Amino acid sequence: MREEQKNNTSQKKNNNPKKPWFWPLIYAGFSVAFVGMIWGYNVYVSDDSVKDSEWTDASKDPDSVTIETNAQAESMKYPFKETLLDSVEIVQHYYDMEADESTREKSILVFDHSYVMNTGVSLSMNSEPFEVVAAMSGKVEEVNLDPFVGDEIVLSHANGMVTKYRSVTGILVKAGDVVEQGDSLATATENEWNPTAGVHLQFEVLQDGVLVNPETLLAF
Repeated sequence: MREEQKNNTSQKKNNNPKKPWFWPLIYAGFSVAFVGMIWGYNVYVSDDSVKDSEWTDASKDPDSVTIETNAQAESMKYPFKETLLDSVEIVQHYYDMEADESTREKSILVFDHSYVMNTGVSLSMNSEPFEVVAAMSGKVEEVNLDPFVGDEIVLSHANGMVTKYRSVTGILVKAGDVVEQGDSLATATENEWNPTAGVHLQFEVLQDGVLVNPETLLAF
């Protein structure tokens, strides 16, 4: 009888063997699957980001992007070739209330018995024509032709500035053109409105629409 009970117990043990490796294997399988899902999601998101980036970059004009980036890092240069620096002088200054009396006197323009405060600097090279260049990279916003006050070129720049080049002739650019710093724009000439300056360039600077003294930006 005892032997029969032992045999039955032995058979039950054989029919329901303990498997200590079963649950750890299940957990390991779930872990591998979970890690795989995370890895796959990251790859998917990364691919989408790369595609979006490529699409965005491709939609831009590489030349325009390069010029704009360079312009933001540029500092203003002279509106003429630097080789002429020793020859070019300011014949009429920007009118600054805080300047000394002599400078203020040279910043008042006289026309038809009227006095007008100079809104820029009048640059001359012994009253001889000289090449006018872009002080910074930018876009040509306007080309205004007026033989009385002088033809004018207006450039806008990535840093919010606007530069104006008046009393010029032989204009080489048109509205909409993109220019780089130092590109030739025109040639300085004379005009009827300011004959006392002779052949000169009237150079003006605006920052966010407000006139700025060019002499504070350039070491004349």
